[in-house]
Amino acid sequence: MCSILGIFDIPAGQRGLRGIALEASRRQRHRGPDWSGIYVNDRAILVHERLAIVDIDSGAQPLFSPDRNRVLGVNGEIYNHRELRAECPDYDFQTGSDCEVILALYDRHGSDFLNRLNGIYAFVLFDESSGRYLVARDPIGVMPLYYGRDDQGMLWVASEMKAIEPRCAQVRTFPPGHVLDSAEGQIRRWYEPAWQDFEQAQEPADSSQLRLALEAAVHRQMMCDVPYGVLLSGGLDSSLIAAMAQRFADRRVESDDTEAAWWPRLHSFAIGLEGSPDLAAARVAAEAIGTQHHEFHYSIQEGLDALDDVIAHIETFDVTTVRASTPMFLLARRIKAMGIKMVLSGEGADEIFGGYLYFHKAPDARAFHEETVRKLDKLHLYDCLRANKSMAAWGVEARVPFLDLEFLDTAMSFDPKAKMAGEHRPEKAILREAGTGLLPDEILWRQKEQFSDGVGYGWIDALKDHADQEVSDRELLEAEQRFPFNPPTTKEQYLYRRIFERHFPSPAAAATVPSGPSVACSTPEALAWDEGFSQMADPSGRAVRGVHADSY
Repeated sequence: MCSILGIFDIPAGQRGLRGIALEASRRQRHRGPDWSGIYVNDRAILVHERLAIVDIDSGAQPLFSPDRNRVLGVNGEIYNHRELRAECPDYDFQTGSDCEVILALYDRHGSDFLNRLNGIYAFVLFDESSGRYLVARDPIGVMPLYYGRDDQGMLWVASEMKAIEPRCAQVRTFPPGHVLDSAEGQIRRWYEPAWQDFEQAQEPADSSQLRLALEAAVHRQMMCDVPYGVLLSGGLDSSLIAAMAQRFADRRVESDDTEAAWWPRLHSFAIGLEGSPDLAAARVAAEAIGTQHHEFHYSIQEGLDALDDVIAHIETFDVTTVRASTPMFLLARRIKAMGIKMVLSGEGADEIFGGYLYFHKAPDARAFHEETVRKLDKLHLYDCLRANKSMAAWGVEARVPFLDLEFLDTAMSFDPKAKMAGEHRPEKAILREAGTGLLPDEILWRQKEQFSDGVGYGWIDALKDHADQEVSDRELLEAEQRFPFNPPTTKEQYLYRRIFERHFPSPAAAATVPSGPSVACSTPEALAWDEGFSQMADPSGRAVRGVHADSY
């Protein structure tokens, strides 16, 4: 995990920007506490805050081409960098950084190389010889990226909104799977997988093929030169990732498994309220898998005390995201205190396989598939944002094997009928079948719990009670006057919005936060699946009556 900041389209004769850029980048230095680097040119400035995970000795950024005419700042990991390096035998690589391959590919292909990268990334590249620049973000938006223009017309780009919001009247989320090439003058989409079309997602489902694809994704993403671990909630997704990681933990990925791992003992981490469902399940999973397990507790008051910091870091007031980010933020602090700098996490599986409980109500395979595509398209605003920023707040990188591009192509090309729940067939059944033999049945077939529920049902109830005390009836009644854009409709929403406004006062900042009714994390479109959804617009999984065992 790192952070990047870029300033482009600098007017001729502009002075004093170096100090301004450094100050702006300092606001996101928590993402990369290991080292800072800066490049300054009359037409562009790049600042990088580094969290050193791969190539600790020589991978500091910004990175330069051999002639130093191209400069690059990246937040992310390129998992297939060794294969891509082999395709560029004439390029004189300067470091062992996985990200340097972007410079080599730019020299060969201009901006038409992004579909060759398998990784999580946001980057800025400046070509000094031509004045051309590129801004790009990974296909799903695992790594955050924002952009805006100031009153002088300069383009600002940064990993977190807080770095550029004070300078730019308009701040926007840079869309995943897109690139801005100054030679073209506009942002264009480059990631358009065939499986987005229902008619193209008709491959016969094969749980054995699915397992092999997920194992390969986990193996790729264990590329690491520092101590790492796995997040283990005790749910299906994180438990599968942990079980597969344990199989590869004793060998070093970067050596093609020919060398012993530098840190062969796999550590797992869980957090929850005392007596929470997740903690109990995580203990069972960890014992079966054989990880060195670490269980942390937090109190409701500790969670409430952290809300202000959490919202400042995650840069959203979305209710589900705040609920789930708070325990994750607290867990990240404990993980960092143990010297861990990278963790594998289970985000993405529910979107790919229809794991949220409202998917039980999908009327047919087409509706099911189209909802999974919508969920993946919006994941950068929700779970990717939560996992990335909650961990990055303490200088920890979260990697997400379920969102590996090769795995996505396999899983999303399957006939969606095979993913649908039915009588005596739970959500994500094909994924559970793929994990046969890796986990105890009580974990493999455990019902879906959203993270904010699984840490303890008392957490959400306490948040609602806290909001009821902090927000008056009159304030909620007048919410539309104070917040004319996307006004809150519950006291919990109002509380988070008020905190957000203190940190990010501009209307443009509020406009980066998604809105719309939801049941159990559904998109607004899926509310039409069940007439009861319109009366129960709560993002908790317990809102799905007749499906969740402990529904409201």
